[in-house]
Amino acid sequence: MSNVQWLSNVKLEVGERVLPNGTVETETALFHIQITEGKITKLISTSENIPFNEDSIDMKEKLAVPTFKEMHNHLDKTYMSLGWRACTPVANLKERLAHEASELPLLADSTQQRATKMIETILANGATHIRTHVNIDPYIGLKNLEGVIAALDTFKGKVTADIIAFPQHGLLRDHVPALIREAMRSGATMVGGLDPAGIDNAIEKSLYETMNIATEFDADVDIHLHDGGHVGYYTVDKWVDIIENANYYGRTALSHSFCLGDVSIPEQEKIATRLAENNVAIMSTVPINLKRVIPPIDLLDRYGVKVNFGCDGFFDSWSPYGSGDVLEKVTRFCELTRKIDEKSLRNALKWITGGITALDQGGRKVWPNVQDDADFVFFDAASSAEVVARKPLKRTVMVNGQFV
Repeated sequence: MSNVQWLSNVKLEVGERVLPNGTVETETALFHIQITEGKITKLISTSENIPFNEDSIDMKEKLAVPTFKEMHNHLDKTYMSLGWRACTPVANLKERLAHEASELPLLADSTQQRATKMIETILANGATHIRTHVNIDPYIGLKNLEGVIAALDTFKGKVTADIIAFPQHGLLRDHVPALIREAMRSGATMVGGLDPAGIDNAIEKSLYETMNIATEFDADVDIHLHDGGHVGYYTVDKWVDIIENANYYGRTALSHSFCLGDVSIPEQEKIATRLAENNVAIMSTVPINLKRVIPPIDLLDRYGVKVNFGCDGFFDSWSPYGSGDVLEKVTRFCELTRKIDEKSLRNALKWITGGITALDQGGRKVWPNVQDDADFVFFDAASSAEVVARKPLKRTVMVNGQFV
């Protein structure tokens, strides 16, 4: 294959029009795209002739959208490739953690195999970046980390990753801080945390230890936060204090953060302002739970807080459900919040693309551009709004100019 190739008849979103009744429709056009060594080097209207060669591919008017980012996952936990098994019932979180701990030694030897199957599934669904939390605990040490790194190594050039050293069974116990540090020296790229109140029973101590490890290794942070109500809210507020003191602007995230939906609107607005000022991202899995309020994603978005979606673990000791399709999370969120018009659906795609959309808020074309990476997910769809609403199963994924 030559270093230069053409994709012909690619549908791209180029603008929007407003109908007399006020309805917004997305405008598209067909393009030929030249790709050179993984980068877009030309974008030409199909009204122009191009020098096709043996490597030219007719995309037959498929819509191109940005590739997805799976921003909250657990590659080490899945049962994928081991055959069917449902979850063992438990009475509470403590029992669930104990059950998981009993399984860890039994599953550790198959971590690479299981993680590989999960990565294949996530990639086929369109995600080319995975943020994975990996258990670092007293039961198996770094075995899961070793398996996940080995699995990801086989996808180099196709999938990029954040690998988070995650103290699933508590940071402030046994020799876990030392294990987290060892994990950071052994290939983990980020520092994790978990429920400073509910699991570690010491909010400040847990948060300070997390930041101490992060600054020691100059690493970003992503903390699981399930602690609800004002306890969770206090934890978020305290974490922002620590960020400001450590000058860690733009380097941390809080996953789940249900507590932000448990408090009053003025409190939500106050903390959203602080999160935006310190560029703290929120990672949500948009769970289905009628008894649980999810974080106020639309409010956070209005205040400039970065929000990203992820599938979390799926088909593991915690839940038998999940498909590994992060697009499903956008569709679910839009359905839950009654986003039914073209513009709202179209803009929602940003929560799984790292903020990249074909059109900006004003309906002007901003992607793709010459010199962008040739990374696309192709759909048979009229617009990205249809992609979000209907989540077509048939997809073609390209990374660095190569189909995967």
